[in-house]
Amino acid sequence: MALERTFSIIKPDATRRNLTGKINAKFEEAGLRIIAQKRIQMTKAQAGTFYAVHAERPFYDELCTFMSSAPVVVQVLEGEGAIAKNREIMGATNPADAAPGTIRAEFAESVGENSVHGSDAPETAAEEIAYFFAGLELVG
Repeated sequence: MALERTFSIIKPDATRRNLTGKINAKFEEAGLRIIAQKRIQMTKAQAGTFYAVHAERPFYDELCTFMSSAPVVVQVLEGEGAIAKNREIMGATNPADAAPGTIRAEFAESVGENSVHGSDAPETAAEEIAYFFAGLELVG
């Protein structure tokens, strides 16, 4: 497998409950390195632009409101097969379907408040990383 970078968000439901360290421990224990990270408060407009791919879906407005409701931690993870590994560590979107030991199985409160976001493809990862980070901020 190739060394990859992927994008991750620790969502408001998780930051409210001080789960950042526990979630990051799962990434690191699986062999991913955090090469850029910051805690931010997104505006609803920023969340709207970031999630524009979902603009036509019925949950879009609720998603943007939720993502701007409290601080989030945006980060870049690096490792062998980082995109697939991150998605495996996160677990299924619906926590009821997530495998035991995954982030969503352990920490998600609902389908909508599922604690984490992760890129789904190399192209998406590159776009999402560039949305939040300048090249000099990636220090892997």
